[in-house]
Amino acid sequence: MMSPLSLHSFPRAILHVDGDSFFASCEVAKNPALKGKCVVTGKERGIASSMTYEAKARGVTRAMRLSEIKRLIPDVIILPSDYETYSLYSQRMYEIVRRYTADIEEYSIDECFADLTGMRRPNNMAYEAMADKVKHDLDSELGMTFSVGLSVNKVLAKAASKWKKPSGLTIIPGYNIHLYLQKLLVGKVWGIGANTSAYLNKMGIQTAYDLAIKDVDWVKKNLSKPFQEIHAELNGKFVYPLILGEKHDYASVSKTRTFTPPTDKEEYIFAQLSKNLENACIKIRRHNLFTKRFAFFLKTQSFSYSGLELKLSQKVSVPQEILTLIRSHWKEVYIPNVLYRASGVVLMDLDHDSTETIDLFGKTSIIDRVSKIYEAVDKVSLKYGKHSLFLGSSFHAMNNASHTGSRGEASLRSTNLLKGETRRKRIGIPFLGEV
Repeated sequence: MMSPLSLHSFPRAILHVDGDSFFASCEVAKNPALKGKCVVTGKERGIASSMTYEAKARGVTRAMRLSEIKRLIPDVIILPSDYETYSLYSQRMYEIVRRYTADIEEYSIDECFADLTGMRRPNNMAYEAMADKVKHDLDSELGMTFSVGLSVNKVLAKAASKWKKPSGLTIIPGYNIHLYLQKLLVGKVWGIGANTSAYLNKMGIQTAYDLAIKDVDWVKKNLSKPFQEIHAELNGKFVYPLILGEKHDYASVSKTRTFTPPTDKEEYIFAQLSKNLENACIKIRRHNLFTKRFAFFLKTQSFSYSGLELKLSQKVSVPQEILTLIRSHWKEVYIPNVLYRASGVVLMDLDHDSTETIDLFGKTSIIDRVSKIYEAVDKVSLKYGKHSLFLGSSFHAMNNASHTGSRGEASLRSTNLLKGETRRKRIGIPFLGEV
């Protein structure tokens, strides 16, 4: 490992911002009457997707069944997830951080990395002061708390943001890295999962510091490339660049949807799968990607899976060819009179090159004609909202809620439309005040 004195304070200054209990915090921010209460989101899923720290303190954990939560906390407030509002708060988070640097990686809906390197003079403040100001602006303007970490690279900045949760600000300069790594369990390092952590523990590595002080030859011999890179970042090196701008490269795209109550109605189950496929194709077209291999699956009420992986004769970005192949193999997957609760599709081997050898039977020209139709469909969707036009095979999924009963309750934002809004097209306002 590098000598603690061999690093300057910040050869690079990387910030990590992490929203505390983000979904639940958004609900409290838009309705302050919920402050201090046990709030859980995920009503539509039947399990907790996010919860306030008050709920966490009383034993609520992620993915806990709502029925169990109600027994544990009779006065709990359970809300349907409002992803539209969460994404708008997320955009506000990015915009606030961009006041201090243009180099932002939108890592997830509630997290981002920012490269502050070289911004001391333009912002007229030290990196430590910048981190503090970013946190202050986020907390005060969005009405929720954020945990912020500043260090010399992404792995260490992520460790710093997790150091004091919630609402922490932790700064790990280069010369203090070893002090933090000595207290950090190796399994808590970003990118090291349970299996790798167990393997490292068997090798006598308990803390991040134990891993960092291993020499490079040992690391190359015993660990694969991703963990060699983590080892380098634990030693203060800058290995992982920030991914700036919108992501356009995906190895695969998957879309899954659970529906309740479970059903054995074949037409409805196929419609749900068809809708998932349409959503997946919309995404790959948006990024100018094409697929030639895909998988689809069904999940039963007893949580067993059945599915197939299939290969197309041509690269496509529209659903027709894929649906044709699914129909020809449908009976190999769908079993009559069995209750199903979810369907899903995965588009694989994605790339930007749609070039294919001209086939003998004119299929390429047919796909080209369908692709031109979808250029028009995408323009309509851009103007009037997603799924303004959809396939007949998706009809029952598009015109029926995926969940009925209490789990089918819609968010307040989606049921309180402003003048001129439609169910498919709404302006970027996250809340309407108390409704």
